Amino acid sequence: MTGVSEKYDKTKILKQIFLFLFIITGLSIFPVLNAQDANINLQNKGIPVDNILDKRPFSETKNKKLNVGINTWNANWIWQEADGPANTWSCFRKTFLLDEIPLTAKARIAVDSKYWLWINGKEVILEGGLKRGPTPNDTYYDLIDIKKFLQTGMNVIAVQVWYFGKDGFSHHDSGKGGLLFECDLDDLVIKSDTTWKMIIHPSFERATVNIQPNVRLSESLIRYNAVNDTIGAWKDVDYDDSSWPVAVEKGIPPAAPWNSLSLRPIPQWRNSELRDYESISVEGQQLTLPYTTSMRTLVVADLPYNAQITPYLEIETTESKEIFIYSDSYHNWRDKGIMAEYVAAPGTSQYESLGWMNGHKIIYSIPVGVTVKSIKYRESGYDTEMAGSFVSDDVFYNKLWQKAQRTLYLAMRDNYMDCPDRERALWWGDAVIHIGKSFYALDRKSDLLSRKSISNLIKWQREDKVLYAPVPSGNWNNELPAQMLASVGEFGFWNYFMYTGDSATIVEVYPQVKAYLDLWMFKSNGLLTYRSGNWDWSDWGEDIDSEIIQNAWYYLALKAAKEMAVLSGNSADTLLYRNRMQDMQNSFNDVFWNGQAYRSPSYSGQTDDRANAMAVLAGFADKTKWSKIRSLLLTRRGASPYMEKYVLEALFLMGYERDALARMKHPDRYLNMVESMGTTLTEYFVSGGSNNHAWSGGPLILLSRYSAGVAPLAPSFDVYRVFPQEGSLNYIRSVVPSVKGNIEVEINKDSLNYQLKLISPYKTKAIVGIPVLPHPDKKIKSISLNDVTYWPDNHATGQDSVVYFRGVTGKYMVFELNPGIYEINAELENAFYSGVIREEYKDFQCRVSPNPVVDNLHIQFDQINTNLTEINIFNLRGKLIKSHKTYNHEVTLKVIDLLPGMYFIKVNNGQNTRTAYFVKQ
Repeated sequence: MTGVSEKYDKTKILKQIFLFLFIITGLSIFPVLNAQDANINLQNKGIPVDNILDKRPFSETKNKKLNVGINTWNANWIWQEADGPANTWSCFRKTFLLDEIPLTAKARIAVDSKYWLWINGKEVILEGGLKRGPTPNDTYYDLIDIKKFLQTGMNVIAVQVWYFGKDGFSHHDSGKGGLLFECDLDDLVIKSDTTWKMIIHPSFERATVNIQPNVRLSESLIRYNAVNDTIGAWKDVDYDDSSWPVAVEKGIPPAAPWNSLSLRPIPQWRNSELRDYESISVEGQQLTLPYTTSMRTLVVADLPYNAQITPYLEIETTESKEIFIYSDSYHNWRDKGIMAEYVAAPGTSQYESLGWMNGHKIIYSIPVGVTVKSIKYRESGYDTEMAGSFVSDDVFYNKLWQKAQRTLYLAMRDNYMDCPDRERALWWGDAVIHIGKSFYALDRKSDLLSRKSISNLIKWQREDKVLYAPVPSGNWNNELPAQMLASVGEFGFWNYFMYTGDSATIVEVYPQVKAYLDLWMFKSNGLLTYRSGNWDWSDWGEDIDSEIIQNAWYYLALKAAKEMAVLSGNSADTLLYRNRMQDMQNSFNDVFWNGQAYRSPSYSGQTDDRANAMAVLAGFADKTKWSKIRSLLLTRRGASPYMEKYVLEALFLMGYERDALARMKHPDRYLNMVESMGTTLTEYFVSGGSNNHAWSGGPLILLSRYSAGVAPLAPSFDVYRVFPQEGSLNYIRSVVPSVKGNIEVEINKDSLNYQLKLISPYKTKAIVGIPVLPHPDKKIKSISLNDVTYWPDNHATGQDSVVYFRGVTGKYMVFELNPGIYEINAELENAFYSGVIREEYKDFQCRVSPNPVVDNLHIQFDQINTNLTEINIFNLRGKLIKSHKTYNHEVTLKVIDLLPGMYFIKVNNGQNTRTAYFVKQ
């Protein structure tokens, strides 16, 4: 290998051996990151069949082990004679004998709406079942391995079913309660029928003291009256259920109203054991248990972080007492969420309310004369690991990233949620940000929820081809066009494909995407005829230039649809998309650009930061407009936390990463959220709203994708880039849990050195860029990779089959790397001129714009010249490329003939020398 030392040859072999060990063992050379937010070590009580990202279309998913299709059933739906009533808690028991333990025991279970499962007195599933439904008509079922819970001789299955009996923004009520159970135990088939016993639990009542949850929630308040508990330990094996009535058969699937059944596409929840709270207090004073109340007392229990929990207590009382349990999220909104009411019977009792709630604090309102012996909580949540991380030398961005990660996790369960307290709804504008965050924050089991979300959106398409969210829903079907376009476009469905490589999903959804995009009409100039939908919502707040925003979202959807068409074998459709895109390109700037910013002609509000950012992201704003858009985004802050993600992304995309980081930290943006005591991000920048709103977490994506620089260039990270835009940050460590394995990046820079460490997983190719100018007044003197020099004296010297040095591309010196462990070191030195001036630093004496530049470069220097000024342009090697003379204090030079790369300018008027740099693209 030319230019590679013998030392490197041995070193490379050793490092490749270490890489192999790293790949097969998961070993990391970096310390554990983000210990503060380490995974909570939850335990699964049941043993669900493994869920992996099945890349077949939704309609073809089958369980090969069972060798049955999703609609093949012998069991009956069972319930009581009546269909309901709403908010019913029903108990079912089935007794059977086994001579021996079967080879397999996979149980299929479906309910409307939730269930808890015990076998032989042992807890198997805590809150099984998914909110209904996979389509407007159908129902989900679970597949559970119950073999470990079975025993020879007598066996008892006990199931408790909670029938919501009401619609919500994440659930479609079937109108009938029901349980369906089927399990093949070799020669014996256990199936729900009239051999099962069933009774309505007498202790669950309709809550009448406190306000029922708002209409967005399908859950009701849970009121448990222990005084009325006449069935006792009904889950035990030796319990006598002879007095219970038999269940009533309601039909074999696909019986209405539950219809066809779809296999649960996401894991069962993770559930912890009961845990002690961080602290317990009354009126701010720490409380030691046991504690007896002398009046109605609010006992405040602190959780370690905002979490999904079920509350527990053990008390003693001499008479019946009424206790209320709620979280600090309960009063955050005018429309109430979930709380619990418990009526204790005389004596000692334990109670865990099974309806989950969330918050930082749980409040127990306990009346006089009650001895509190213990209060605890059980955490539950979506089964995924917090596998990603981001750490820098600025604690602000670390906390922002960590809070966004926690916020995301708390907004996951049956579906992605906007908030876990008020709505629990799959608003798809929020989901686009959820899914984007999941690729950097969580392990790949989270992709199953992303895929389910896409399936739900598409399969709930209205007959008129309108897409709407939230879904599944029984009391909402209104379209928000801006959110739907975001969903199906480049930031939504196509982004999901780029990170996962799940082509089967894209192939299946493409016809519905095309049908939706075909709803738009066009003006004679090629721009959209604006569609308001059922709710004309582009963002929260004021001064929203919605016409520009909708055109930008639609253009981004066309870009994605063009690629989807090719992927799905519908290449003929691309001509339509290309023509529409060209027509929009031809008119967009003529209609909306006024010379200073983007504004719709009919718009009368303040110039909108959102609209201008979207013009950048859609590609309408060429580089000549960037400096003016930048000026607007430095001063105008109208976006909500939802659209703020796109404003910040536009700044990164234009190369103004320092501005993006500074805007994040502005008091009007994320500063208060980060400095607050809460562990999650709030709904608004100002006070009010939900204390956990996942649309606020966009910076997590941006810090990982842009600051650390990691993003896929080909689907499923076959090829990916590491092009850091660290801006004001001098140190970054990032772990990106890709579908190929963890990508680990560590960046460390000072005035003398720039170092980048990378662990690149198997079956990938990494395109890694080292900034040409890591500091404003420094240039790279030399650059080495794993102790081999690739850039001495400004020229490349070595390449092999593992490492290919591409040289200077734009703002970066670029390497192409196969899987491996790498350390790139750049030695810095003072530039050969007096200083490098970036366009964004207005206090420097010489300014160039646009930067980067394509054709015409505008050069301006402060003093009005009376002398002849000479302008010289040099390449990185110091070779003079172009020269120009002028008596003016500014000039525009044509640079379209220059090769792409970095160039330096020296301006000399005979008295002073001023300098700058620019990048030719």
